[in-house]
Amino acid sequence: MAPTGLPCLLPLCACLLLTPGLAEAGKLLVVPMDGSHWFTMRLVVERLIQKGHEVVVVMPEVSRQLGELENCTTKIYRTSYSLKDLDREFMYFANDQWENRRQTLYSLLLTSARGVFELFFSHCRSLFNDQQLVEYLRESSFDAVFLDPFDMCGLIVAKYFSLPSVVFSRVVFCHYLEEGAQCPAPLSYVPRGLLGYSDAMTFKERLRNTLFHLEEHLLCPYFYKPALEIASEILQTPVTASDLFSHTSVWLLRNDFVLETPRPLMPNMIFIGGINCHQGKPLPKVSCLSCSRIGIIWFWIKKKYSLLDY
Repeated sequence: MAPTGLPCLLPLCACLLLTPGLAEAGKLLVVPMDGSHWFTMRLVVERLIQKGHEVVVVMPEVSRQLGELENCTTKIYRTSYSLKDLDREFMYFANDQWENRRQTLYSLLLTSARGVFELFFSHCRSLFNDQQLVEYLRESSFDAVFLDPFDMCGLIVAKYFSLPSVVFSRVVFCHYLEEGAQCPAPLSYVPRGLLGYSDAMTFKERLRNTLFHLEEHLLCPYFYKPALEIASEILQTPVTASDLFSHTSVWLLRNDFVLETPRPLMPNMIFIGGINCHQGKPLPKVSCLSCSRIGIIWFWIKKKYSLLDY
């Protein structure tokens, strides 16, 4: 566990880490998540490398989007499944999302998503089965773990090595953000994420919001059960999801504060909106001649139909 006084200083440390010229280079362990999550996290990691920080990235051998970065150390561990297995489960999950747009929490967490998530959850067992890699991480004396909590492996790694952790995420399933950050979320005006309500809820919506929160407490432990079994095996003690999320030192949330529902925040919860997708290409240049042609065509159409009105 991190020292008692350290969490109070970690938000400041995170800001200094991301601000050029104000902090000395540190040693950072990065535990990424496959898929679109890596697009945005990679931009931040590349920027940290440019600022002189020593970065070590650990990633599974089988992935759809993960790739090695320049000017950093990449450690790859073997997985218990093939790329074909991953593609099959991912396509089943993706197709189910298109066919069943209005899903309940039960169908989302315990049916279509379960197969692909069990593969993701198995990452940590594969990582810790590589004793040479574990020994390397133990001896490297990292300053912090930069992680995506989606597959929970980064949380397990941070707790196993007793390192401060910086979570980089847009959303956290279930109620573990509030519990991990010890942040109050009054159900009377803070809607649960999947419901799509505003902070001005009717009585019926508030009742549905409360029931949905109870559903989370009933279903989420079953959803995370494979990951928690792996975490208990690695840490050699029974752990809950709240135990892992509460170890987080800083929450970097890829949301924009003005687009969020008004709610209480803790000092270590920092909104860093604006980097939620892959960096786009610049728009093509439009010549003045093209604009003038569009104006002439629009004038001709407008004139033609105005004459027909008469």
